[in-house]
Amino acid sequence: MQILVIGAGVVGLSVARAAARAGHETIVAEAANAIGTGISSRNSEVIHAGMYYPTGSLRALHCVRGRRMLYEFCASHGVPHRKCGKLIVATNDAELAKIETIRRQGAINEVEGLALIDGAAARALEGELNCTGALLSPETGIIDAHAYMLALRGDLEDKGGAIAFNTPVTRAERKGAQWQVTFGGADGGVFAFDAVVNCAGLGAQGVARSMPDYPKERVPRLVLAKGNYFSYTGRPVFSRLIYPTPVDGGLGVHVTLDLAGRMRFGPDVQWIDEEDYTVDPARSASFYERIRTYWPSLRDGTLAADYCGIRPKLTGKGEPAADFLIDGPDGHGLPGLVQMFGIESPGLTSSLSLAEDVLARLS
Repeated sequence: MQILVIGAGVVGLSVARAAARAGHETIVAEAANAIGTGISSRNSEVIHAGMYYPTGSLRALHCVRGRRMLYEFCASHGVPHRKCGKLIVATNDAELAKIETIRRQGAINEVEGLALIDGAAARALEGELNCTGALLSPETGIIDAHAYMLALRGDLEDKGGAIAFNTPVTRAERKGAQWQVTFGGADGGVFAFDAVVNCAGLGAQGVARSMPDYPKERVPRLVLAKGNYFSYTGRPVFSRLIYPTPVDGGLGVHVTLDLAGRMRFGPDVQWIDEEDYTVDPARSASFYERIRTYWPSLRDGTLAADYCGIRPKLTGKGEPAADFLIDGPDGHGLPGLVQMFGIESPGLTSSLSLAEDVLARLS
């Protein structure tokens, strides 16, 4: 089968790798000039354990399964990563009740090793921490996202797959037994494929609307939630990821580490109407306020604007978070087409599991 994957982010590369490894002739069309220039390069690089997501949701299924697969992949492919663990902290009774709810959900989702600990035990692990209790997640980790994508690309190309850069998809329609896909760019034209998988991230809705056969009412709205990050200019004080209790639209301004041990904070949730990747330094005021609830000794002037990412959400402010939306032939009725919408966090963690799901829908 000839398969076109649209988008060379972490999910698109995972799908393409799985397709090529299954023996399919696989091409990835990427509008940019490199892999992973969008969502995949603008996140926390966290390997999530999977305790937050509702029972039976795609996010729960693929995060837990994908996380186990991802650790195995990193080990077998030499991808830099570290299972550093994390603490979800509570600073009052209401938050204690919330993290107990998260622990129960994690048990339902079959997340390994979750443990509620009191404030003294949390401070024994992280001396700078201020909390009345915490949920310890030993399976949470961090990863070099770019190295991961390079490894996925290597596997894809080893199996004969290829990536066409600077090649946007402008139209795709079903003709007979195949999809006729129109590409822009210098080497554009019309080419035929047996199957098409839309992994275009923030551009997924636009790609779907370029398919005249795909019902327009099935294209969900796209809601943009910007997440800003600030780096810490001092020496790191935490060895684990530190998360507050979740907030509307995200998991709260948390401590994340890179593989060199550097600390940064984020993301917050900033609802926006159009793509914008500037970080307003003035937002640091709210960061100081939130961070000091669990790290009161944070000094003024130690946070510097770093970078931001945009979540491709399907629901907006005050609305319940939407699940991943994967629309395959069993839903829309068009052979050889899978649309992926709203693949935000934990998309990176879930990517290998999502890839197997997509291939199953095409079989």
